[in-house]
Amino acid sequence: MPLYEHVFISRQDLSSAQAESLVEHFSTVLADNGGKVVENEYWGVKTMAYKINKNRKGHYAYLRTDAPAPAVQEMERLMRLHDDVMRVLTIKVDAHEEGPSVQMQKRDERDRGDRGPRERR
Repeated sequence: MPLYEHVFISRQDLSSAQAESLVEHFSTVLADNGGKVVENEYWGVKTMAYKINKNRKGHYAYLRTDAPAPAVQEMERLMRLHDDVMRVLTIKVDAHEEGPSVQMQKRDERDRGDRGPRERR
C-alpha cells in the first residue's frame, strides 16, 4: 500500500487531551477503511505564521500511515468537515524515516550537530 504523511492543525482553544483524541478518531477512520497508522506524534501548541479563522496558535499533529488512496481521501474529507480542524496537509512518500520527526528531535541536536561547539567572544 502507498505510504503517506499527514499534518493537521486543530483549534487553539481545545485541550491537549481533545487534540490527541482527534488523532485517535482519524486513526480509527483510516483503520475502518483498510489502512493503518504506523506512527503518530502530537507536536503541541505552536504559533502560526498568520491567523487562520481568527486563531494565532494551533495544536499540531503528525501521522505516518500505510493506507490505500480511498481510505486517505475519506479521512481527509472528514478532517475538512470537522469544525475543530483548521488545516490539513497530506504528502505521499516513498518510505517512512526511522525515529522521531524533525519537530520532535531536540533543538540542540539539530542546530549544533553541523557547526560544532559555540565560541565565546
